[in-house]
Amino acid sequence: MRRRNVNILLTGTASDSHTWNLVYLQLFLEEQGHRVRNLGPCVTDDLLTAACAADAPDLVVISSVNGHGYRDGLSAVRAVRRAGLTLPVVIGGKLGVAGRADPPARGLLLDAGCDAVFDDGDVEALRRYLSPVTAIDATAAAARAVA
Repeated sequence: MRRRNVNILLTGTASDSHTWNLVYLQLFLEEQGHRVRNLGPCVTDDLLTAACAADAPDLVVISSVNGHGYRDGLSAVRAVRRAGLTLPVVIGGKLGVAGRADPPARGLLLDAGCDAVFDDGDVEALRRYLSPVTAIDATAAAARAVA
């Protein structure tokens, strides 16, 4: 199957003002052949849901390095799901003050609507996750945009 470019909406979390992680991820994703819109740091839930509704991306990637990614990510994905948006959402980075999300936190993120949770620095897992994204087609993206 031929792999197609994925339209990715990349975002930081509401309380995270760091930008280097977002620049790195944007470059990494673009090197993989994907198109990336980078919303930047300190993205509120309202801004994220509005961008998702307006852009109808194939995937949302949430990144955090300040150690509050679990809390902020949980709020963000819940807002996206409350808005009726069904697009895939993944999160990664320093999701807890210890660096990674503990198993209960990881479970809550998945239960809230995250499609995948990546540990800090595990870009290879993100690369593997993106490999089968070819199943997302224009019809599904159009359906999300109308919803």
